[in-house]
Amino acid sequence: MKVKGSGIATLKLEDRLIRNPIHKVLSTLYSNQTTSLLMGGQACIFYGGAEFSRDIDLLVPATTDNLKRLETALADLQAECIALPPFEQDFLERGHAVHFRCHHPEAERIRVDVMAQLRDMDGFSALWERRTPVQESDGTVYHLLALPDLIHAKKTQRDKDWLMIRRLVEAHFRAKRDAPETADVQFWLREMRTPEILIQVARDFCADAVTVAAKRPLLVHARAGDETALAAALRQEQERYQEEDRRYWKPRLAEIETLRRQRLRARIGC
Repeated sequence: MKVKGSGIATLKLEDRLIRNPIHKVLSTLYSNQTTSLLMGGQACIFYGGAEFSRDIDLLVPATTDNLKRLETALADLQAECIALPPFEQDFLERGHAVHFRCHHPEAERIRVDVMAQLRDMDGFSALWERRTPVQESDGTVYHLLALPDLIHAKKTQRDKDWLMIRRLVEAHFRAKRDAPETADVQFWLREMRTPEILIQVARDFCADAVTVAAKRPLLVHARAGDETALAAALRQEQERYQEEDRRYWKPRLAEIETLRRQRLRARIGC
């Protein structure tokens, strides 16, 4: 697999893609010239944080032309919208996720989730500039959300996403620790969730730790080598992000519930 890097570092990615049926979905998107960024479980596989996923999560620009190309690709995959909201531009622009299930024989039961905006993150153009493109031997190109952006997107209310963040940053640390660049070190200091490793990095790169601590105060515990206090601060940090994510989704879930009630009333003729 030919790899090009973007974001904080150039990664040497192994051929971790599930060839079939995931490859069928992604190659169909590629052949229809759909602009998208791969995130979620499949991106985590590429970055070494996961071993298996049957879902495909995509971030797309919600332009009329691109959504038409995406609609064509989904039709080729015999994909049906399986939940609310419907596949409409305005829902995507308001931060909703639209969910599909594929029924093509080569992609049977694969779920595809599409979004156009991510909570508290840059717009698509900026995320695209930081992407990590990966090209396979057949010419198919996958554009991954850059690792720092993927980690930010994973800061949700779900505990399993925080476990994945830990795995992703640990994988990056193992790959780069022998010869890290400044950007790598600062990435670890910003995102590492493993107390003993964070203490090690703060000790080995004291000046960087002082700089990053201005935005991540819990690094004071890492610099002091206080693993107990650091672990507690990491839990508090996680809880804060989880609460922010719950607040973000609350009005969107209320909107989905309103759509569900409207659909139910239409079915029973009320």
